[in-house]
Amino acid sequence: MRTIETTLVEPAPRIAVDHAGAGPLVVFLHGIGGNRTNWREQIEALSDDFLCVAWDARGYGASDDYEEPLSLADFNDDLIRVLDHFGRPAAHLVGLSMGGTIAQNFYRHHPQRVLSMVLADTRNGFQRHNSEEFLRQREAPLLAGLTPADIAPKLAPTLVAAGAAPHVVQRLTESIAALHKASYLKTLRASTLVSQSEAFAGMSGYVDMSTVRVPTLVVCGTEDRVTPPAMSQELAQGIAGAQLVMLEGAGHLSNIERPHEFNEAVSAFLHRHVKV
Repeated sequence: MRTIETTLVEPAPRIAVDHAGAGPLVVFLHGIGGNRTNWREQIEALSDDFLCVAWDARGYGASDDYEEPLSLADFNDDLIRVLDHFGRPAAHLVGLSMGGTIAQNFYRHHPQRVLSMVLADTRNGFQRHNSEEFLRQREAPLLAGLTPADIAPKLAPTLVAAGAAPHVVQRLTESIAALHKASYLKTLRASTLVSQSEAFAGMSGYVDMSTVRVPTLVVCGTEDRVTPPAMSQELAQGIAGAQLVMLEGAGHLSNIERPHEFNEAVSAFLHRHVKV
């Protein structure tokens, strides 16, 4: 197993990345309650053939916080910095949940810098019939004075499949507890109210799926209650040539709940579309 190193990508806000291996660049993008360590099993499984990089999005993990409100375009700029840091004109993107929406939006603005996409337990459409209420429920406990560590024990079990292994629930609980409160609140607001952003005026999704021209793998847990399988089926049907893999018994964190099956699917996909 290759040693995983951690690097801070300048300038501020510095972006922390775990990286290992050599070969084509694969960048892993975590969900809204995650961080770079969520991809440990994927880096270990794939770094023999690929340069695997998992970031902490700005305001997460070991990455810097920032003063201004979050714009989703900030993620695009940060991702370009990561690609440039490793000297690569383009990368294969693996994004789960929010990470999948970041990948889609990045492709919309920088298609020439994307070689392929793995979109896991995510969505394309950002319209919610209850956006304001969803945001209120998620914000309220934190605005009332609770910390991410306070809300983690109740929130974590709702994200995984019923009957998920205790170590999976514990790992997710620790991930949520490690959130930077102020930055998480900014990300939550920007992600939930994306349809109100001028950057997405007239759009119903993060990318026009009919415009995607790179190989795409869609992965979803059959027990995902956050982004149910129907959303992944919509992605797979909307993107020409996309492959759909359903992971039996996994919830929203399919890469952690079913790491072996997830890694097999992603490895096969990458090896099919990449010369290593």
